[in-house]
Amino acid sequence: MLFVSLILGLVSSALAVTHSGDGTFTTFGLGACGFTNDNSQLVVGVSTAFYNDFPNPICGRTITATFQGKSVTVEVVDKCTGCAMFDLNFSPAAFDKLANESVGRIHNVSWQLNGGGE
Repeated sequence: MLFVSLILGLVSSALAVTHSGDGTFTTFGLGACGFTNDNSQLVVGVSTAFYNDFPNPICGRTITATFQGKSVTVEVVDKCTGCAMFDLNFSPAAFDKLANESVGRIHNVSWQLNGGGE
């Protein structure tokens, strides 16, 4: 039982890590996770590196991203081949929760992978 508690504590600690990267937006359709989404949904693609290096399937997990005091929770449905390790590629609806689309790219978006969804 102690071993299980230790492992769960380590997993929770890993999930509590805050990352920082750029945020962009794109149109969504059929993504790498096999989900078909549209631009009105609160969804995101993570970098190919993060997607490939994540130890469990990341598809369907949620991320809470924050930029200049605004936050949005999004579901991971795709990967972004042009993104750096901790960049996020939002749907237009999700990006709009953080900034105006006319900005195009936002810097220093902080985000955390939320627990659950395993």
